[in-house]
Amino acid sequence: MEDRSHKVLLALVMLFLFAVIVLQYVCPGTECQLLRLRALSPAAAADPYRAEDETPARFVPRFNFSAGDLLRRVDFNIKGDDLIVFLHIQKTGGTTFGRHLVRNIQLEQPCECRAGQKKCTCHRPGKRETWLFSRFSTGWSCGLHADWTELTNCVPSVVDSKKEVRLRPSRNFYYITILRDPVSRYLSEWRHVQRGATWKASLHVCDGRSPTTEELPSCYTGDDWSGCSLQEFMDCPYNLANNRQVRMLSDLSLVGCYNLSVMPEEQRNKVLLDSAKENLKRMAFFGLTEFQRKTQYLFEKTFNMNFISPFTQYNSTRASSVEIDEQTQQRIEALNFLDMELYDYAKDLFLQRYQYMRQKEHQEARRKRQEQRKILRAKQARLREQGENSSSTDYIGNVERWRR
Repeated sequence: MEDRSHKVLLALVMLFLFAVIVLQYVCPGTECQLLRLRALSPAAAADPYRAEDETPARFVPRFNFSAGDLLRRVDFNIKGDDLIVFLHIQKTGGTTFGRHLVRNIQLEQPCECRAGQKKCTCHRPGKRETWLFSRFSTGWSCGLHADWTELTNCVPSVVDSKKEVRLRPSRNFYYITILRDPVSRYLSEWRHVQRGATWKASLHVCDGRSPTTEELPSCYTGDDWSGCSLQEFMDCPYNLANNRQVRMLSDLSLVGCYNLSVMPEEQRNKVLLDSAKENLKRMAFFGLTEFQRKTQYLFEKTFNMNFISPFTQYNSTRASSVEIDEQTQQRIEALNFLDMELYDYAKDLFLQRYQYMRQKEHQEARRKRQEQRKILRAKQARLREQGENSSSTDYIGNVERWRR
């Protein structure tokens, strides 16, 4: 029985070697060798993005987006005048992503980050001018955690403030941001505030002015709100943590800024949500904290810029360590009902963009393989033709010699 199994194994090995020899004979070129290496490599067998985050096994799109909405590839000219503007929403993982932008991108002229300094110098190649507008490159030049309304009005004037109007270049401003699951983000903000954070330096400028204390009351009377309980945090009706992502991504001038008397609450909420969705869709790029590797992939494909080290999916955060009951979960969701709807929309668009870009990538790879096979077949046909011509020439020559 053992001899029989050895014979079967030997036969399989001989068959494999025979197949390799035949393949080498049929396709001896480097093209086929590369194809064989790709086929045998582990990367070809598994999708490196699938197991890194919380992607559902079968993603079923809920919203209809056009091809233009899904295809995100901008012609970012880092040597020209184009500018990437990072809209940093609190507690969305923006600090980590912001560091990736200044420390982890392969560039002809990398950002210069010195020890002990919070800001890095991100100059264009051969110029003393920045290509990135963010916390870690230009600082909070438009105010602490400036929102869409502030950035779109402030950035152009700040960037070109020292130039005469007629000398200011025609720039492309590419806005980007990161979103996060609203409940996790809310809990993370509460823990941050509980430790003493206030963001009191935020300007909230809209239509040329900051809100009055009547328009934007404070939730606390002291220097900060440190030590506040989750219940106190949820009970404050003026808490800017509520629906923060929608407010920071919408055009607040559409609803009278922070003046709640301009229109009915229901109408205001609808305008804000619609504005946030439209601005998010039209942004050059947005990522999701819950999908780190896909966020990296989409940024790289959008801007044709590659990161040096892969993003890491953190499953443990300060917010995830907070244990809440179902009633509290529902309360937080109710307080952030606009953010909940925006996140569902963003997640659907994000995953559709990822699928679309991957399909495009696979189609391009398939097209290149077909071109390689076409070139290979043409090369083999030429070799056969040369061989046949050589054989025919030899035969005719031999006939001529025999006649002599």
